[in-house]
Amino acid sequence: MKHDGHYFEGNPSSEAIESSVQLSLPDFTCSLQTASNVFSWQKIDSGTKFFLLNVPMPLTPPNNVLDLGCGYGPITAVLEHRFPNGKVWGIDVNNRAIDLAKRNVQKESTVICKPDEVPEEVTFDLIWSNPPIRIGKQNLKILLTKWLNRLSLDGSAFFVINKNLGSDSIQQWLENETWTTSRLKSVRGYRLIEVRHND
Repeated sequence: MKHDGHYFEGNPSSEAIESSVQLSLPDFTCSLQTASNVFSWQKIDSGTKFFLLNVPMPLTPPNNVLDLGCGYGPITAVLEHRFPNGKVWGIDVNNRAIDLAKRNVQKESTVICKPDEVPEEVTFDLIWSNPPIRIGKQNLKILLTKWLNRLSLDGSAFFVINKNLGSDSIQQWLENETWTTSRLKSVRGYRLIEVRHND
């Protein structure tokens, strides 16, 4: 049975092989529906797990929060749980991932959609992401620039990027683009990076 392809394809043409994974954190546990041709569909990605175990909570509860490149929605689900009074957005280019994420979210107010379906006036107090590194460095820079420019002035973005996939060079590029960055934690090559507007 064919199930090859890339998770960053907009419309996977191969037949979907459905499965489910368990997300277990100290504060939250859930079962998530998955399918082939979405990122890490057979198990929770180790970078995502590292991120969710270590990303800090903001001092001020956010109003709008974004999961950039949501896949089938593990980060989105945790955003819903940790910020029950916030408006949660999850965006992805993969139609199969979007369909799965819509099935996995719990709140009617949560929005799962394509990036160009987010209204232009919407800004975000908090962005969480395990970004799609394999789209290529130039495309990744375009993606990060677009959504960091939607970050509220007092907002923070948190990314997990593997050192072997260019985390250090991406952090340096963000610094050169006048963003303030901090490496909060590094374990087994994964970097947890915070990005804020310059003061």
